[in-house]
Amino acid sequence: MIQLQLFSTAGCHLCELAVEQVHNLPAADNIQLQIIEIGDDDQLVEQYGIRIPVIKFSDDSELNWPFTQQDILQKIAAADLEL
Repeated sequence: MIQLQLFSTAGCHLCELAVEQVHNLPAADNIQLQIIEIGDDDQLVEQYGIRIPVIKFSDDSELNWPFTQQDILQKIAAADLEL
């Protein structure tokens, strides 16, 4: 199973779109998405506040908004993760 983290915050419309993109990927059943609320951590706000939504992959690489489903799939392939 592929582990992804999505850095997000409450009321972020773009973050909601990013969640939809991940949930609608082919083989989405093989993806576990952990949504991380940055508003609860000052360090995360500083690091991601103006970049969210951001997807972090298990190899620690990140994908900043704007991104498409194709971008997510390419990043999964580049990280040598298997759907």
